[in-house]
Formats: sequence, structure tokens, C-alpha cells
Amino acid sequence: MSRRPLADQFFDAAQDLLRRVRDEEGEAIARAGGLVADTVAAGGRVFAYGAGHSALPAQDVVYRAGGLAVVNLLAVPGTVGVDVSPATLGSALERVGGLARATLDTSPARAGDLLFVISLSGRNVLPVEMASHARARGISVVGVTSVGYAERTTSRDPSGTFLKDHCDVVLDNKIAPGDTELTHPGVAAPFGPASTVVTAALMQAVMATAAGELADRGQEPPMLRSGNIDGGIEWNREVCERHADQVLWQRG
Repeated sequence: MSRRPLADQFFDAAQDLLRRVRDEEGEAIARAGGLVADTVAAGGRVFAYGAGHSALPAQDVVYRAGGLAVVNLLAVPGTVGVDVSPATLGSALERVGGLARATLDTSPARAGDLLFVISLSGRNVLPVEMASHARARGISVVGVTSVGYAERTTSRDPSGTFLKDHCDVVLDNKIAPGDTELTHPGVAAPFGPASTVVTAALMQAVMATAAGELADRGQEPPMLRSGNIDGGIEWNREVCERHADQVLWQRG
């Protein structure tokens, strides 16, 4: 009996997850997009935070051609991707209390701003503290996470809560605990993580919704163009100048 190529199996699994998110999270995506539009229209700042590989979807909407110029990365040093050595240090820091609070308190984020907190499991101290402290400071929070983790794991935060418990809007990426989509008789552990594909798509869907919402209100969305097309750099410079108080990634 022939076995379908693993690449095909992975693409099919990712497409199934994307269809689920499209069909089941439409209302939440619309609400999140509306929050982005409200924040931008009011002159507020939009921030995106994620630790470990959850930092990748956050980075994907910052300083991005075809994206909103006003989205800024909120980073906790040592937890963004695998930029520390050993790489396991980043995971350990996600379980340390006080880092999220210190990061927010020394950041330019202020009441009336919007923060996306991206965490697949939503169980570690950092994302829970980040979301809860942000809301305490008057910052709206959109959590991007897997609700399945909260249903099948225990929280590592002293409060016993998950990221989803501290958000104005929750976007569920439908990823099962373990974040693997494939198995093979000769491979001892399941493999094929799809969380980055699906979560990045979720974030882009929200930003597209926000751009359309702003346009429908008669306000020009502050979109970036590719710097690799003629006129792109000049276009981006003008957009950033018009929204200088909201575009923080261009500052030295």
C-alpha cells in the first residue's frame, strides 16, 4: 500500500487548520480587527508580543510590506526566538515572574493602546502576566493562543489562569497540544508543527480586516509598501511621518 508523501500530508493538515480558523474564528477576527482600527483611528499604538517561536507571527506584522505601519514589536530580552545560548534559556525565562511587568512598565505602551499577546500554550508566566498587567494599565489585549492547551494542560502561572483568561478578544488557532500534525512508523516522536503557519495567517487576517475597517470609515489605513518597488521607500517615509507618534520601530 502506497503512503502519501509527508509533504502532502503536512500541507493538507495545515490547510484543514486554516479552514477551521476561517470558519470558526470569523467573529473574533472581526472584533480584533475592529479593535486595531479603533486604536489606530484614536492615535493609539499597536504592539505585538510573543516568546519563543510565538515571536515569529508577532514579527511578521511589524515593518512589513503590505502591513500596517503602526504595529510595533514588544520584546522581552532573551525570549524572542532562539537568539540566546543555550536556546533552552528562552523557554526558562517564560516561566519567570516579573519580566513581563518590568517590560511593560519601561515600554512606551500606554493606556488606550492595543497589545497582541501570542502564546501557543498560553500557560506560562510571561504571557499570562503580560496580558493581565497590560489590562490593568488600560491597554486592550488580543490573545492569540490554542484554547485546547487550556483544556488539556495545567497553568504554570501562580494564579492558575491562562492567557485566554486575560484578554478582550481571544483568537483560537486550533492547534492541538504538542503542535505536531504528522507521524511515521520510523520516527519515534510526532512531528510537523503547524502553529507558525496558522498563527501568522490569523495575524494577517486581523490586519487585513483592520485596514478594510479603517477604509470603510473614510480613513486612509497607514499601509507600508515594499521598499523593493519603485517609490516604495518614499511612500513609507511619508506614511511614517504622518503617524510618527504611532510608529516606534523606526526610532533609534
